[in-house]
Amino acid sequence: MIETQQLSKRYGRITAVDAISFRVGPGEVLGFLGPNGAGKSTTMRMLAGFVAPSSGSASVCGHDVVRDSLAARRALGYLPEGAPSYGEMRVQAFLAFVADAHRLVDPALRRRRFDEVVARLALESVLTQRIDTLSKGFRRRVALAAAILHDPPALLLDEPTDGLDPNQKHDVRQLIREMSRERTIMISTHILEEVQALCTRAIVIARGQLLADATPAELERRSRYHGAVSLKVGDSVTARSALEGMQGVASIETDSDSDRLLVLPMAGVDLLSTIGDRLHARDVAFGEVRVERGRLDDVFRSLTLDGAAR
Repeated sequence: MIETQQLSKRYGRITAVDAISFRVGPGEVLGFLGPNGAGKSTTMRMLAGFVAPSSGSASVCGHDVVRDSLAARRALGYLPEGAPSYGEMRVQAFLAFVADAHRLVDPALRRRRFDEVVARLALESVLTQRIDTLSKGFRRRVALAAAILHDPPALLLDEPTDGLDPNQKHDVRQLIREMSRERTIMISTHILEEVQALCTRAIVIARGQLLADATPAELERRSRYHGAVSLKVGDSVTARSALEGMQGVASIETDSDSDRLLVLPMAGVDLLSTIGDRLHARDVAFGEVRVERGRLDDVFRSLTLDGAAR
């Protein structure tokens, strides 16, 4: 379990993290979202023991990150922002160094863990290469291998798929899903589709303050697009004219695809059947109708730009 209580970090007059509290339980994958400078990486650094809190507390698997720092770090795998490593080392030597640091001294266990992470992250072809000669994607995979080598019960992953190609992203996401069955995982990401694909919960922070803590589906329901009806029309001008002023319609937008309309409902209104009836009555051709679940990017912008705590 990962837990914070009124956790804060101040640098002089600047408050990077402002009294945030949350808990992440076993089997959960928490998406940690926020714009640049929101306090995401600072929070992760405090949880990992790299930065001391100014006030409040944090714990990893029951170990306070300040009072019981070594035990907290042993229980944690941490992929920092930028995936730092020792560029002059070869991949195999670097992972051996990490194994030594985590005291993986039993030869059988050490070999098993090494073989598992190398295979899972497809590092076989680069084991003898210097890290500074690797692509950005491979460097990130090496850093992720180092984070999970000691098989920790909790993981902090700061932008784990940054720099990976689509196939590599798929593989890393699948690995995270598999690991989440027995672990607590917290992911900082700017990729909202990653939240939908991986996360059981999401936290949104901005200016160091926690603005939302909900499941992705709950956040989507906050979107003004939740329940919106998207439909393909032959004549958008005629279709818009037929629907404007209709009861329960809040607004009508042209979607990014110019031959689709988005009809946004007023709160609590189901427009699906009434829109079809209206267009049939006005003899307006339409098709490919779907109802929007909501859009995380819309909710993210609303929360972080408005700055109102939700």
